[in-house]
Amino acid sequence: MSVLSSPVCQPLIKLDNIYKTYGTGNTQVNALSGVNLAIESGEYCAIMGSSGSGKSTVMNILGCLDRPTIGNYYLQGENVASFSTKKLASIRNQQIGFVFQQFHLLPQLTALENTMLPMIYAGVPYGERKKRATEALIKVGLGNRLENKPNQLSGGQQQRVAIARAIVNKPLILLADEPTGALDTQTTKEVMKIFKQLNEEKITIILVTHELELGEQSDRIIYFSDGKITAD
Repeated sequence: MSVLSSPVCQPLIKLDNIYKTYGTGNTQVNALSGVNLAIESGEYCAIMGSSGSGKSTVMNILGCLDRPTIGNYYLQGENVASFSTKKLASIRNQQIGFVFQQFHLLPQLTALENTMLPMIYAGVPYGERKKRATEALIKVGLGNRLENKPNQLSGGQQQRVAIARAIVNKPLILLADEPTGALDTQTTKEVMKIFKQLNEEKITIILVTHELELGEQSDRIIYFSDGKITAD
């Protein structure tokens, strides 16, 4: 069951005058300064900018990993910036999938077991966990690698497991932060093809990258500089 219900005519994501400040006094850093952004359900967006531009900070807020200092974050019309820590954890588990540059797989678990993990936290019964994890791994081309542990998989295969784990709870949003940073050129192409296929299945994808070639594979590029959107 969805944690949030979607009102009519609301964007999936809306950031309203978001500021994020770290530190105080002389050490204060304004990571985000008055960001306004709307993303519709089913979009494929890339967030781009140089190091320190604010793109990772905004991704952390979009993923409910951090809260804005000032401003409101509406997800499906509800202001999640005001939600409790427990409710934010439920949203992360059920509504948002994460893919990072590092794969964050547990080395002692198989590909299937790693993919099943988010469903344990969601309270999904074992039989359904195994079925959905198997389907997710088949979707990313690893149907023959279910019982392999991370050290028996290439870097590209490990990232595919991470993608399967990210989509196994059927999230509304997939957040990918430099997901190909540790991959070679050919494997990067394969991973980006998977993202395109997932977007065609109506998953909203937000890709954070500094590589223009990857950003141009999305349908919309949002540029950040000095904590602000400079082009969209």
